[in-house]
Amino acid sequence: MAKVYYIGDWAVLMGPGFAESPFQNAQKGLDIFNYGKWLKSALESTGQHQVTSVPSWDFYKLGPGQYEEILESYDVIIFSDVEGKLFQLAPSFFDREKFGTRPLTFPDRLRLTSEAVQRGKGLMVLGGWYSYTGELGKGGWGRTRLREILPVKCLENEDLCESTEGFIPIPTAAGAKLFGDIDWSSCPPILGYNQTQTIPEGEILLKVKETGDPLLAIRRIGAGKVLAYTSDPAPHWGCNFVFWEHYNRFWLKCLELMLSRG
Repeated sequence: MAKVYYIGDWAVLMGPGFAESPFQNAQKGLDIFNYGKWLKSALESTGQHQVTSVPSWDFYKLGPGQYEEILESYDVIIFSDVEGKLFQLAPSFFDREKFGTRPLTFPDRLRLTSEAVQRGKGLMVLGGWYSYTGELGKGGWGRTRLREILPVKCLENEDLCESTEGFIPIPTAAGAKLFGDIDWSSCPPILGYNQTQTIPEGEILLKVKETGDPLLAIRRIGAGKVLAYTSDPAPHWGCNFVFWEHYNRFWLKCLELMLSRG
């Protein structure tokens, strides 16, 4: 059984908001959505794997030593819609009561992640508005050490490719071999993805039919692997994808690839 720690794809909806006079405004409603429920369900669908799904703000608030324990305890780590700042900053940097009490430094989560992959852990990095370069550069992965282990290269400018008509995934020769029992002609359109560039170290398994851009790529780092899926495993980009008949099988194949030694 594989243990998977899945960070991201949660959201808080506040509102609707009402302006009842020039002086009075009110938020009336609060909902928490776990958009990661589809991927979690897919990976757990055979009963062989266990997935812990947490919002990105829980990852941000981890204290020194806690992320190290997660990396030690889990086989595969997933980041989806987790911007670079959540790796590079810590809540205590903004706690003025701690200023001057001691030098404020903390273990580098990017270094810890890279070293864990080198030792044999699997890392899956998934797309979204705050992944890769992201909307207006907010993802910022290419400005961090994460770029050193990605199977693709991030753009220097905003990388969102979106269309109301959608895009069609197509397998490469290597992807067709891996996903041999999946009928890609039945895959519904994805509504967007993060545009990236190929690199020699990354093997492309899926492409975007309309553009040829990478959609799924893998790279070996030491004893471990990094898998990049440049679209979203959840709505909104994946609002059709999550209901595809082969959705579960696709993600189970990706997880199997992370766990295999070949």
